[in-house]
Amino acid sequence: MLNRVSYQIAGKELILETGRIAKQAAGAVFAQYAGSAVLATVCSSPEAVEGLDYVPLTVDYNEKYYAAGKIPGGFIKREGRPKDKEILVSRLIDRPMRPLFNKSFGREIQIVPTTLSTDQVNPPDILAIIASSAAVHISDIPFNGPIAGVRICQVNGELIVNPTYEEIEKSTLEIVVAGSKEGITMVEGGAREVGEDLMIAALEKAQQVIIEFCELQEKLRTLAGKEKLPLTEMTAVLENKEAIEGKAYPLLEEACFLKGKLERRDTIRKVKADIKAQYEEQLQDEMQQKLFDALFEDMEYRILRSSILDKGRRVDGRGTEDIREITCEIGILPRTHGSALFTRGETQSLAVTTLGTVFDEQIYDDIDGDKRENFILHYNFPAYSVGEVGRMGTGRREVGHGNLARRSLEAMIPSKNEFPYTIRVVSEIMESNGSSSMATVCGGTLSMLQAGVPMKKPVAGIAMGLITEGSRYAVLSDILGEEDHLGDMDFKVAGTADGITGFQMDIKIAGVSPEIMRKALEQAKRGRLHILSIMNGTINRPTDHISEYAPKILTMIIEIDKIGALIGPGGKNIKAICEQHNVTINTENDGTVTIYGKNTKDAEEAKIAVLGIVSDPEVGRIYKGTVKRIMEFGAFVEILPGKEGLVHISKLSRQRIATVTDVIKEGQEIPVKVLESDKMGRLNLSYIDAIDPDREESEHPGPRREENRSRDSRRDGNYHDDRPRRR
Repeated sequence: MLNRVSYQIAGKELILETGRIAKQAAGAVFAQYAGSAVLATVCSSPEAVEGLDYVPLTVDYNEKYYAAGKIPGGFIKREGRPKDKEILVSRLIDRPMRPLFNKSFGREIQIVPTTLSTDQVNPPDILAIIASSAAVHISDIPFNGPIAGVRICQVNGELIVNPTYEEIEKSTLEIVVAGSKEGITMVEGGAREVGEDLMIAALEKAQQVIIEFCELQEKLRTLAGKEKLPLTEMTAVLENKEAIEGKAYPLLEEACFLKGKLERRDTIRKVKADIKAQYEEQLQDEMQQKLFDALFEDMEYRILRSSILDKGRRVDGRGTEDIREITCEIGILPRTHGSALFTRGETQSLAVTTLGTVFDEQIYDDIDGDKRENFILHYNFPAYSVGEVGRMGTGRREVGHGNLARRSLEAMIPSKNEFPYTIRVVSEIMESNGSSSMATVCGGTLSMLQAGVPMKKPVAGIAMGLITEGSRYAVLSDILGEEDHLGDMDFKVAGTADGITGFQMDIKIAGVSPEIMRKALEQAKRGRLHILSIMNGTINRPTDHISEYAPKILTMIIEIDKIGALIGPGGKNIKAICEQHNVTINTENDGTVTIYGKNTKDAEEAKIAVLGIVSDPEVGRIYKGTVKRIMEFGAFVEILPGKEGLVHISKLSRQRIATVTDVIKEGQEIPVKVLESDKMGRLNLSYIDAIDPDREESEHPGPRREENRSRDSRRDGNYHDDRPRRR
């Protein structure tokens, strides 16, 4: 039976319906908002596994090209592996929902949100979040939801709910917020140097809308909800639990506060191995082993949190607001265009900047419409960065962290008009113990400045944590991996000295108050300014030159009606310049001409050739021309591509000559001066003796200004040699 609920927002109707499509799924919700529609389904495996210590959840958001009336580009006309955007939206759904599933459910869960229609005006990702939550909420899968998502943008000073693509493009703040009726659980977005107060206001507005969306899902469950499946209750208990904890706890207390990450890890492993050896027979049972592992994690959890709340002492001995030692190095790789090594404690990013041309831009072909980006950031997290063995490749984590770093830096990247290069930053994480994405932001800034990228301002990032117990709480600056894993919040904030540019927050508890959020943001700002001061001590402005190994790019503006002349019939002119000077030339409809050369010499010579085509000959200017045709009365010389003038025989020499070929030959390059351009555009030229030492340099290489004649008549374009002639 079809059931439907709706809600008016921003003048449009959000519709959630179930019972018409995908009825064999455990839960299926079709969500529509204006011309965008998403179907979200959820299923679980039939068998439960007792004692799982994680939630086996998979979210596979996917977009169909037919949703936008498109056929996929490329050779294979079928949707293939997930695009980065699909991975990012999957993470937006996974992160707020995962904490609300109970581990004791013990079954695999798969959520599949599919974009079936898009008007390319209203983004479908928010629909996907809401539909996914609604599908689970009405299903038979236990879920402590619902949750909802909303996008908030600031446009022209006003906070807008669920903005269009056009409004997002104009915004100074864009955040996606997800949460339940009890509070916010996830935030992600970017901004153009906004203040902390605006962030708080946006989050408060988002929470109001989230409550409304959650109530809408409650209505749908009332109409079509299924009875929830039972949880897999743990019947087994760890034998000798008190004895094991009594022996292990004091040893773990000491091991957990050793200074180095690897030393802590190895000592904790040794404690665990020693205790396990004492109860080896008991732990032969798989369930007993699982309970034993869970006890050790619980003890670490209690030790860490009680130390911070009771003593203000963190794992590595720092206070709550202390930041680890930071070192910055630049230019460490000899052949790259820019490189930097940013190290903060045991987290290290090697950031490398490569400069390319417009032909290196990232091209996106998706249902939002084709677009190009000239700023690219890739993040790599190899297993050796944490001292482990693992498969090389790019996973969802790499895509998500790279996107956060890219958004954090994007607002400070110069426009293409200011810096016509494609910029690619690659962050190789060499060590990791807390917030490698924020190390990527810092390293990326340093490497771009060293490459000569004229960033508007340097950007730094910091990861904040939270430990709570009842009414007590502690906000932590620059968290370690252990504090992220065992804490209640992971809040990453990036920005300049003047405001926030990027942020990502995941909260594991409900009801983080505005007071805690404000304290975290203010503390993050102090940490960010501290990191920026250290970075600025290494480099605080772009270097004055681009690497000799980078391509040379020259940009110029020509009159629009000259574009055709530059290109020439069938591209003849522009192809000739490219081949002659070993460059690539790109023209745009607004008259912008960009020349890409492998070195400065080629690019500059190509620019002169372009100017030659698009410039009109100026009377009095000297050009380097090529003799094209020789006649009895003179020679026709090409001074600009396709533009010739006549050098009369009387203008070829100071002395009387019998024939033109006494002075010049066809194909010879000679310096000539434009004497006159008549009403019909015909040019009269004079030849300048190449050995005259009195000539001065002109704007064009090669040609020089004609000597200053002593007689005024020789400045006249109609001058005739009146000296006696021999008979």
